[in-house]
Amino acid sequence: MDFYLSEEQNMIRKICGWIVDVVVALAFAWFCLVFFGTQVTVNGQSMQPLLTSGDIVLMNRLTYEIGKPDRMDVVVFEREDQKTNVKRVVAIPGDVVQIIDGELYVNQEQVSLPEDRKISLSGLAENPVKLEDKEYFLLGDNPDSSEDSRFANIGNVREDQIVGKVWLRLFPLIHISLIRS
Repeated sequence: MDFYLSEEQNMIRKICGWIVDVVVALAFAWFCLVFFGTQVTVNGQSMQPLLTSGDIVLMNRLTYEIGKPDRMDVVVFEREDQKTNVKRVVAIPGDVVQIIDGELYVNQEQVSLPEDRKISLSGLAENPVKLEDKEYFLLGDNPDSSEDSRFANIGNVREDQIVGKVWLRLFPLIHISLIRS
């Protein structure tokens, strides 16, 4: 068929094909960036040693559009004051959480925190906290430097407050790594 087209028509067809390819590639890149690569800057020391203040992480928004947060996921959530924080899910809907003598208990079973840290302040979890439907209990990996579900200004985090799952530390480049639950 191209044999019967003039050289000018062939060039226009090639240029149009190239433009379509570029538009499709840009649309795919935008989709990936919005759903898999939203950048979030970590503020504070609450997730040390996993993440430190100033680290830039990538968050996957699509994960929780399809599924639900699970225990030990590192998530980004939006507080009531519109600030975003990065914390770890330690309990899911239906669980009962309590902190006794610096140890975390979920459904009366002791749960080890990363780095086997003790929790010096139990806060709201001094007494058993029963999570309702679509409620999650979040803690920082460094509980002595974390404002999390133990405190009234955060409390149990609703499912609709959880924005996405952290999956990659992007910056500083020397510490680039996948974030595992």
